[in-house]
Amino acid sequence: MPAQVPQQFPSLETVTRPAVDTAAAAYYLNRKPQTLRTWACFEDGPIRPLRINGRLAWRVADIKAVMGV
Repeated sequence: MPAQVPQQFPSLETVTRPAVDTAAAAYYLNRKPQTLRTWACFEDGPIRPLRINGRLAWRVADIKAVMGV
């Protein structure tokens, strides 16, 4: 079995999309993706996701505000 290559994400300052998926948001916030899913489920995290067709999308502006970027 080949080893999995970790996913690469661009610097948060260079992200121009309005929202990112859970994996990217977890990377930028230095949390595990399941932590963000828990925040979404209980609505008790520092940021709230958008729900688009049953999937979670996290606003880049909210992530930047939490990270102080």
